[in-house]
Amino acid sequence: MGTRLRTVWLANVAVGAAAVTVRTPFRTPAAFHTRTTEPVRTQRQSLVASDLEVVTVTDRSAVLTWTTRARDGSGRPRPAPADTEVRIAPADGRLPATTYFHATERTPFHYAEIHGLEPGRSYRFEAYSDGRRAVPARTLVTRAPGTPESTGVFTTLTPPPGVLLRTVVLANDVHYGERTSGLLVAGFPSGFRDEFAEHPELMLEAVLDDVHRPDRAADHLILAGDLTDSGTPEQSRAVRDRLDRWGRHGDDWLVCRGNHDAPIAPDNDPWGAAFHARQQLITHEAGGLRLIGLDTTRLRGSGGTIVTPQLDRLREVLAADPDRPTIVFGHHPVTLSAAVSNPGGPGFVLDRATAAGLHELYRQSPGVFLHHSGHTHRNRRGRPDIGIDVEFTEGAAVKEYPGGYLMVRLYTGGYMVNFYKTRTEAARRWSTRTRRQYLGLHPDHSLGSFADRNHVVLRDLTALSASASLRRSRPS
Repeated sequence: MGTRLRTVWLANVAVGAAAVTVRTPFRTPAAFHTRTTEPVRTQRQSLVASDLEVVTVTDRSAVLTWTTRARDGSGRPRPAPADTEVRIAPADGRLPATTYFHATERTPFHYAEIHGLEPGRSYRFEAYSDGRRAVPARTLVTRAPGTPESTGVFTTLTPPPGVLLRTVVLANDVHYGERTSGLLVAGFPSGFRDEFAEHPELMLEAVLDDVHRPDRAADHLILAGDLTDSGTPEQSRAVRDRLDRWGRHGDDWLVCRGNHDAPIAPDNDPWGAAFHARQQLITHEAGGLRLIGLDTTRLRGSGGTIVTPQLDRLREVLAADPDRPTIVFGHHPVTLSAAVSNPGGPGFVLDRATAAGLHELYRQSPGVFLHHSGHTHRNRRGRPDIGIDVEFTEGAAVKEYPGGYLMVRLYTGGYMVNFYKTRTEAARRWSTRTRRQYLGLHPDHSLGSFADRNHVVLRDLTALSASASLRRSRPS
């Protein structure tokens, strides 16, 4: 590991461990400084386009984001509105890249989604605002050799064979009720507040808006824990009410508990009253697809476990139909690779005995093909601890940069996973601001590699039907 990489990694561990292991949200007194930004008017020659990220690449589309800034009267860089342009050309050709996307609406927070690409083909690309070419930020995740941002080339995915059967969105870490984002200890580093709205609410709203649009058309939304910031009655009722107004529980949306949703006391569980009791497994069925939600939370602490009765019930459910295609979701990551790579260390994820038990159950249940978790606020595609054909994913938080969700498109012959940022103007503004969290190291922790965010897995899923019906959720 190079000196610079080691330094960044150690710093990331130091700040990330404090950031993600705290159980109780920080309360920010008025004396603490919170940052706000306002767009500035600028002359074209002072404009800088940066933070370029090739966020999403599917078989036929790509999403690029970046930010434009200019210096204000005091010399500080501020968001500056400009147009949004993407030029592309096939990488195997010699013709210059030509304009493929151009939005004249002026914004500092650019989101370009281009369609009509060919599967499995490489494209050269350039992003511009008011004639200024966008460049990646000075982050390892986008400046490392071989990344699309550093090479100027991306390759579309080759989709699995067969027809598209169903689409599932995986999201996590909403933290309803959080008022200040990005604090490590009281007042340090200076936190972030949205000057127009409460950020968890606006970011959840952006997800709900996104996944029901025709170009996403998700069948089901899974929220894998930390729906609230501290599990209070007000937070629990508020997020439940918002989800109920959006869709039907057990049909449109499914949830599990996170450590921030834990009971206030053993006999005082507001989140459980709003959703379901602690350490209770939930099962759902959708057109041949089985969805299983696990409660991995402890009464206290940030680490995770599964009590014996819940694990026994999981064994019964899987044994009843071991070959049924199954997605499992729980808040805490499971694998050893997640334990040693996350900034909070092994004590921050699922305990090793429970993790070993899950791996053994999955070995006996070949229908389980994906296990999703949140908690670490990062996009990561993990590997199992033993030789089983199960993908373990971790998802970035809804509430902050990069602010989005994983979309899993299920085909007869496998599935495609893509991470999408949310795209409302308010969400793009907030995501841009919070990418500076934790001394600017947050992107290297949270965004994940291009392959973490975009990949295809070949697998026989012919047992799934195209039925859109979903049986009402039932506690098990």
